[in-house]
Amino acid sequence: MNADKPWRGVIVATALPLNDDLSIDYDGYAEHVAWLASQGVDGVAPNGSLGEYQNLTPEERAKVVEVAVQASPEGFVVMPGTGAYGAMEARRFAEQAAEAGAQVLMSLPPNTYPADERGVLEHYREIAKAGLPVSAYNNPFDTKVDLKPALLAKLYDEGLIVAVKEFSGDVRRIYEIAELAPGLDPMIGTDDTVLEVALAGGKGWIAGYTNVFPVSSMELFRACMARDLDTALPLYRLMHPLLRWDSKPEFIQAIKLSMDMVGRKGGRCRPPRQVLTPEQEKVVRTATETAIAAGLH
Repeated sequence: MNADKPWRGVIVATALPLNDDLSIDYDGYAEHVAWLASQGVDGVAPNGSLGEYQNLTPEERAKVVEVAVQASPEGFVVMPGTGAYGAMEARRFAEQAAEAGAQVLMSLPPNTYPADERGVLEHYREIAKAGLPVSAYNNPFDTKVDLKPALLAKLYDEGLIVAVKEFSGDVRRIYEIAELAPGLDPMIGTDDTVLEVALAGGKGWIAGYTNVFPVSSMELFRACMARDLDTALPLYRLMHPLLRWDSKPEFIQAIKLSMDMVGRKGGRCRPPRQVLTPEQEKVVRTATETAIAAGLH
């Protein structure tokens, strides 16, 4: 972990364990955060898309962050998501995260309508008032706003963001970001572009399948960052049948199924998410079994 830039390294977008009645298993979540820390990752990002933030109450979201901070050893990064319909709501989540002891934020743009540039700037100005460094989160598939490189440069130039979780899947953007905002840190946002974004200049990975295979994920990330293709390419090919699920709508269900298979608590999702179809489940199970047999952990 980089103490001056805590958003760098591998930050796990944590899945959220639920009880049988679909209430949050806070003890299980605390155990998962502590386990991830023991496996050598650099931090966790609660209340991201994988954490089902859209289906949590404000009170639940606040407690999830508190639990993550309390379960974290010294120096372990907690990077809560602030995704919300409005700027003032996002700012409240940011302020709660700061009060709980988080070090950095992961912040989506407005996500209920195609906000124009003025609206996006105002949204991040509100979030910045919480006083924590902010990584923007560009996910044009789940929101109606695409944080293109030119807009990211404006956010960076105004001092509103320090990094961006790039989830568009368009690796070409990493080069344009470097040209327009040289000091802005691009973060790997899609698990299935780890190698490509790392080679293009990525500074960290906000990871999904690391909930399942944290040690192997760290090995992959370090090899990619070191341009050690002899190590990275075989491991990347082995993991890619799973990593590509991170870019599918059923990514939460897939990752939770794989977690169940390796002895972690994945379990169910809150509605409206449904269980995987038999065909989808077979694909995930086969890929997970192959990864386990190959020694991933």
